[in-house]
Amino acid sequence: MPGLFSKIQEFLRSPQGKKYTDQAKRYAQDPKNRQKAQDALNKFRGKGGGQGGGHH
Repeated sequence: MPGLFSKIQEFLRSPQGKKYTDQAKRYAQDPKNRQKAQDALNKFRGKGGGQGGGHH
């Protein structure tokens, strides 16, 4: 799907894309936000963080 990735790259180079990129960088500098993002990524990857104690 090279067309999709080309469109994404094109957007990220646009003024609006740069605005969102800068906003994301500022958001990621906050340690609390960084931990939230890491938790969400781990959950997405199926590594739920070990909460709950096991299988039911």
